[in-house]
Amino acid sequence: MPHLGEPGIELADSKKPSRYYVLFCVTKYRDFEQARSEASETIRSHLARSNMLHKQGNPIMAGAFLNNPDEPLTTMGVFTSREAAMEYVKGDPFVLNGMVSKWYVREWANALGG
Repeated sequence: MPHLGEPGIELADSKKPSRYYVLFCVTKYRDFEQARSEASETIRSHLARSNMLHKQGNPIMAGAFLNNPDEPLTTMGVFTSREAAMEYVKGDPFVLNGMVSKWYVREWANALGG
């Protein structure tokens, strides 16, 4: 079976980026309900900033993972460059207010076009 990157296996439509940068943020909240009850103002600021930046092109998508009782509330955003992901996280209200226990960026290969 051919593997991604071998001859004959194409990555994404050449009009779209073939790689993206995914920012993961692990919050200090056990679930979205706790975050909503304890940090509603920060959520509003976070969403307003995220929507404004999205309209400018980054992040191209973002959101929170659905509740998982085995891990804290985690969010992610997809960016077109590592620099955009870093700029985003450094100004995020949750990060600035110490509500994120860890964050990291992973490079991701887009294997689908259109």
